Amino acid sequence: MERIRLLVFNAALGVLDYRKPEGMAVEPGSIVIAPLGPRQIIGIVWEPERLSAKEVPEAKLRAVLEALPVPPLPAPLRRLIEWTADYYCAPMSSVARMALGSSAALRGGGTTTEYRLTGQEPARLTPQRAAALDALQGEQGSIRELAELASVSEGVLRGMVGAGLLEPIVVDCDRPYPPALPDFAEPVLNPGQREAADTFVAAVAAGKFAPFLLDGVTGSGKTETYFEAVAEALRQGRQVLVLLPEIALTENFLRRFESRFGTPPLLWHSSLKASERRRAWRAIVRGEAQVVVGARSALFMPYARLGLIVVDEAHEVSFKQDDGVRYNARDVAVIRARFESVPVILASATPALESLQLAEAGIYTRIELPDRFGGAQLPEIKIVDLRSEAPERGRWLAPRLVEEMKLRLARGEQSLLFLNRRGYAPLTLCRHCGHRFQCPNCTAWLVEHRFSSRLACHHCGHETPFPEACPECGTGDCLVACGPGVERIADEVGELLPDARVAVVTSDTLNSREAVGRFVAQAEEGAIDVIVGTQLVTKGYHFPQLTLVGVVDADLGLEGGDLRAGERTYQQIAQVSGRAGRAEKPGEVLIQTRHPDASVISALASGDRDAFYAAETEARRDAGAPPFGRWAAIIVSSEDQSEAQSAARAIGGTAPNHPDMLVLGPAPAPMALLRGRYRYRLLINARRSAELQRYLQEWLGPLEFPQGVRVAIDIDPYSFV
Repeated sequence: MERIRLLVFNAALGVLDYRKPEGMAVEPGSIVIAPLGPRQIIGIVWEPERLSAKEVPEAKLRAVLEALPVPPLPAPLRRLIEWTADYYCAPMSSVARMALGSSAALRGGGTTTEYRLTGQEPARLTPQRAAALDALQGEQGSIRELAELASVSEGVLRGMVGAGLLEPIVVDCDRPYPPALPDFAEPVLNPGQREAADTFVAAVAAGKFAPFLLDGVTGSGKTETYFEAVAEALRQGRQVLVLLPEIALTENFLRRFESRFGTPPLLWHSSLKASERRRAWRAIVRGEAQVVVGARSALFMPYARLGLIVVDEAHEVSFKQDDGVRYNARDVAVIRARFESVPVILASATPALESLQLAEAGIYTRIELPDRFGGAQLPEIKIVDLRSEAPERGRWLAPRLVEEMKLRLARGEQSLLFLNRRGYAPLTLCRHCGHRFQCPNCTAWLVEHRFSSRLACHHCGHETPFPEACPECGTGDCLVACGPGVERIADEVGELLPDARVAVVTSDTLNSREAVGRFVAQAEEGAIDVIVGTQLVTKGYHFPQLTLVGVVDADLGLEGGDLRAGERTYQQIAQVSGRAGRAEKPGEVLIQTRHPDASVISALASGDRDAFYAAETEARRDAGAPPFGRWAAIIVSSEDQSEAQSAARAIGGTAPNHPDMLVLGPAPAPMALLRGRYRYRLLINARRSAELQRYLQEWLGPLEFPQGVRVAIDIDPYSFV
């Protein structure tokens, strides 16, 4: 009899031993079906010496039922799962689950039936069928997937099948993707790009771990440069992973990729249809998916022949997962590259301070592109001091910014206004009784969205129709919008420039690839005069006619006491400034602020990035903050406030008195109520050399909490709410 050890997808069970039936071929990494009581569960065979389990007598071991017909998870991925679980104090089962992106894919290939529109004219058109016909143009999928896309019932679609409006198509679940061609359209690179590209190509050819920081100004052609490394990996028959921080960025990236390699890359993100996930996962695990472009979850896919990892816009906060396994995809990408023995490229115009420090220490190789491609110049940045150049009463745009927008409109050029605040107004109150509209589930005000006539919480998703009267005092026509969001700025532009064609660009308006594609096409064709957007427009877009960027409220990101607030503000404004003047016409940036002397604003105005980072580095060093010290957060939550408070006090009361570690708290979290759960936080500041994870496990491991209490650990936190 052979005993095998399984990692099962239940954090409470973790690791279990089973018996391997005679004749069954399994090895470490194999994915199997095993019995658990009356149920059947999925498990991954693991090296027994690497995982401890409760000893069970051989006579009591149950036999594994089936080995699933997919390749085993490779050893480098298993080591990555172990490292991630250990570093981020997360259950290994939760990390391993991210590697199995599609349960349907584990059962093998075969065929399935999907449906698509026939183009036939309906004899009888109900409102539901009309909606489905509009929504499903160009779409193909199962009845369930199409029903979700069209927001109609499955019964409506089955009726459309019977009426001949939808036709069934039998498709191969494992049909191959079109091959990317490394020499399809080789670009003309300038000398700086060519030197960088040659370095990356040599690293891919060497097939060894080599971390690079690609530090290039906006418009310097970073993407074209690392595309040469992608091409070399393709020539070697290796797979490439490109991580992007926002799915909204993929449309622009896909077009550039297809122009270079002749076909789009494979996409991986949470919005894929189930059939697409199944096909993509199987292509990845068999090594047939050449280039995978995705959000952070693509990092844990079981690549068969990985040859290169690229993290684009590597400074982005959205690479940090804020729930579940709270990992930072940028950092884990470097660790995966080390385990896989492949190069990794972190590309950014505004690198994270941690990445710059690693480059200074010689751990990363820093590759610089200091000039824009094709002779384009960086935009001129000017400060608008709102204390002396105040907007008109009831408005938010300073006169100088308005005049520059009018000038661009007259010249047929485009302007972009940046305000990182969705909706129309962040707060609505009653002028009669002072009532403020607050989320019932969170410590947050409801944001007015005037386009859709609703009040919404941006933390939990709670929505309510905009009321006609105050719910507190019953007075009508008394509700006042306080402060601006992008919708309010767009309204102001419409009043000041009535002939301008205005587009509002946020996650509310660009919520699909199709919507992103329409926006990009309209902007490139000159069908938009003024873009008003949030951080969604700060990166990745190239509009040749865009020559003016206005930052409506540069001070907004400096609020809240976040230790990275200055760095984030600098990155956001520098990135959005980089949208201006990317072609022949020069660009200009106007930054509206009430604090022109703040270090971050001064650095932006002078273009002295090095001075800003030097000052930020010293401030972090003095505070023992990353990268010179380490932070961790313990978040305690419960639907019962007293229960959460008691648990937090119990943790605080048993805090170790260690010279390498300072414990702050417990205290109510700034977002004290989130999604119906009361929250308390403890913050730990430790020396860089401290064994922080071990201290936390020894501290929290023996403690027991009521069933309703959740205790989460956040290593290297980015969110402090």
